[in-house]
Amino acid sequence: MCSVAHSGTARLGDTLSGPGDLAWFRREFYACLTARADALFELTDAVLCADGPVTSLVALTLTSEHRRGHGAMYDGLNAGRVEPARLRRTLASLPLPTVGGRLVLAVDVSPWLRPDAATCGDRLFCHVYGRAKGNAQLIPGWPYSFVAALETGRTSWTAVLDAVRLGPADDATAITATQLRDVVDRLITAGHWQPGDPDIVIVADSGYDTTRLAHVLADLPVQLVGRLRSDRVLRLPKPVRPAGMTGRPPRHGPEIALDRPATWPVPQHTTSTDTTRYGTAVATSWDRVHPRLTHRGCWLDHKGDLPIIEGTLIRLQVDHLPGDRHPKPVWLWTSITDATAADVDRCWQAFLRRFDLEHTFRLFKQTLGWTRPKIRTSAAADRWTWLIITAHTQLRLARPLVADLRRPWERPAAPNRLTPARVRRGFRNIRPNTPLPARAPKPGRPGPGRPPGTRNRHPATSYDVGKTVKRNKTITAQRQHKG
Repeated sequence: MCSVAHSGTARLGDTLSGPGDLAWFRREFYACLTARADALFELTDAVLCADGPVTSLVALTLTSEHRRGHGAMYDGLNAGRVEPARLRRTLASLPLPTVGGRLVLAVDVSPWLRPDAATCGDRLFCHVYGRAKGNAQLIPGWPYSFVAALETGRTSWTAVLDAVRLGPADDATAITATQLRDVVDRLITAGHWQPGDPDIVIVADSGYDTTRLAHVLADLPVQLVGRLRSDRVLRLPKPVRPAGMTGRPPRHGPEIALDRPATWPVPQHTTSTDTTRYGTAVATSWDRVHPRLTHRGCWLDHKGDLPIIEGTLIRLQVDHLPGDRHPKPVWLWTSITDATAADVDRCWQAFLRRFDLEHTFRLFKQTLGWTRPKIRTSAAADRWTWLIITAHTQLRLARPLVADLRRPWERPAAPNRLTPARVRRGFRNIRPNTPLPARAPKPGRPGPGRPPGTRNRHPATSYDVGKTVKRNKTITAQRQHKG
């Protein structure tokens, strides 16, 4: 074990107390708990120190780190209070990883599925992929939008910075744009980006409207990189208008259909990169490619001419994927214009790093037990989500402090290559040397509960699932009103 854990005389809070280390974060996390702080703090420590994956909330109360009973645990989760604004600022002030000297942020949605919970409000139909290709489903649940900073190289570590639950009345793209703007503002305030530094790269999957995000966040020092569906049809820049031609000038150039190679013009750049996992990766790019917007959907209320949002279109083709010898090409769109060959390679390599966030979601659900509790209210679900984020952040800060407590059948790992699950195994050994601000529990007795034989006179309310907010006017009525 590390020297800090074996010291016994010096506590970690006394030796490492600067901003950004584990001891400082634990103090700040306790300060963000403004109600039932002791119960919530010990519940987070129980998640970090439990043996094996978390399977239920009540089982966490049996760990030695959780000194309170199961009643205090449920009371803290249902009636506690976490200050998300202060916690977000604390996460942004921590040291963050970079990729090639610049920040790379990934945004993605992960659902907390609650298909049989009719008494849980604010549920939406969450898109879930099946095991077979094309076997997608829509299951009721709570979708959460996460933003995390990515590391370089093949790793399962990410630095989660924010989480927002999408409600029935929310526009997913608008909520994501506001979330990203707030995260970037906090990073700039914390000093992670200064004038003269390279722009922050934000990568997203095909479920996001990347062009709309680029238009909304155009005033920020960010570059958007998102995947496109293979059946999209975009537009090339408008051609040079011949002299003497009359009539209204065109606003768009010819079409470029991603599934019709006959419409592809000569690319501006073609790069080839040898990779150890995918073979040879060939990237071709076309400059100033944009979608043709129409007055519908999110652009229905836009006044005046619709904007032309230009960027660089990238087609990535690799030799093979794990388990697939005939991979399909990946289409990407980035908000960069006049991109060089180095910019093209940086964009698709940053997009491949986005899959590290999937490992974080798997750790949240399968090891830390994020979606295990059968919580009824969405407020308690938000509270439990922030506890899981803080637990994951403590694991990231404890990486250089723990030893590799590997199983006999597992391969040894270098100290800087420990996975989050292996760091969690050793967290119990360093916890006694960290700040423990939670006070000792007070003795008490549980309440009598409802007398036996009496019926529940306050049954829980059942809620509908999905979008419940309707437009005031239809699209046809709004067009007639504008005309």
